Amino acid sequence: MEKINILIVDDHPMVLEGLKSLLSGISYLQIAGIATNAFEAIDIIKNTAVAVAIVDINLPDINGIELTKKIKAEYPAIKVLAMSTFKERSYISQMIQNGASGYLVKSASKEEIEEAILAAYEGKLYLSMDITAVDVNTPLTAQLPAISTREKEVLGLIADGLTNHQIAAQLFISLHTVESHRKNLLIKFEANNTATLIKLAVKYNIV
Repeated sequence: MEKINILIVDDHPMVLEGLKSLLSGISYLQIAGIATNAFEAIDIIKNTAVAVAIVDINLPDINGIELTKKIKAEYPAIKVLAMSTFKERSYISQMIQNGASGYLVKSASKEEIEEAILAAYEGKLYLSMDITAVDVNTPLTAQLPAISTREKEVLGLIADGLTNHQIAAQLFISLHTVESHRKNLLIKFEANNTATLIKLAVKYNIV
């Protein structure tokens, strides 16, 4: 198995060192860099191949939610894993909506962190077991489809009532691309038609 390059973004030195030490012991993981803020993270991403970024939500400059949004907009191939002490659903939903591939609490075990990294790397959505336990009586965030920044733009325009031709013109993309995005959105949301798609998008606060 080829090495998976990991970027760790957290403003707490003890967390950085702890994660670095923990992940360094996993043979197929490679620490590509560590950053204490969003600007350092972006600099590393610009100059180093990163496959998975582990991002704290509470950062000193740009918060982890905005950093995730920026990473996914400019480097969509990079998978982002949120890691935080926060367990509130609002934080979880915002991270997932902005492109994160998973959400871990900082009390997660080595095994769970490893599992989350592999899931994200393989394009799957991962939620910390602690979060799932807390939210057992409410709709799981895992039900929220992971969509790209472009798909989110297309979805917003669909909700505004624009046709495929109008969306293509507004986003400067081909009609075929719009149709492909619409098809993928229907599949991801498990919706049979556009009306259901919009209803679900509103439910998840995506539009």
